Amino acid sequence: MRPDKFLTADQQKTVVAAVRLAEKGTSGEIRIHIDGECRKDPIRRAEEVFARLGMHRTELRNGVLIYLACNTKVFAVIGDKGINDVVPHDFWEDTAALLKQHFSKGEYTEGLAGAAMHIGKKLKDYFLYQEDDINEQPDEISFGKQEEDL
Repeated sequence: MRPDKFLTADQQKTVVAAVRLAEKGTSGEIRIHIDGECRKDPIRRAEEVFARLGMHRTELRNGVLIYLACNTKVFAVIGDKGINDVVPHDFWEDTAALLKQHFSKGEYTEGLAGAAMHIGKKLKDYFLYQEDDINEQPDEISFGKQEEDL
C-alpha cells in the first residue's frame, strides 16, 4: 500500500488535529511519518527520516518523530538531543506501548492521535509552551516512498 493512502483524508485530519492540540501545551515539536516498507531496524530508519525532515533544526532540539512503516507494520518513537539529554532513558517506552496496543487492533488513527497527545502531555514537564512559541515543524503527516526508493 502506498503510505499516503494508508489513512483516509478524514483520518489524516484527526491525527493532524491531535498533533496541533498536543503542541499547544509544550514547546516540543511532534511529527508523524509514514513509510511503506522498512527493511532495517525501525529506530535506525526513524533516525534517517528525522534527519531528512530537518527535525534537528528546532531551537531547543525538542522534536519528536513517530515513525510507522505501514506495509511491514513496524514503528519507532524517537526524540532529539534536547529531549534525550533531560529525560530518563526509558522515556519513550510507554508511548511505544500505547502505539502497540492500538496498532495490534488495527486502530492506526487512534494510536497515532493518542500517541501525539501522550507525547504532548509528557513534554509539558520538560518543555513548557511559551507565549511567543513558533511552530518550527509542519504538523501535517509526511509520507515516504518504499525504502529502496529513498
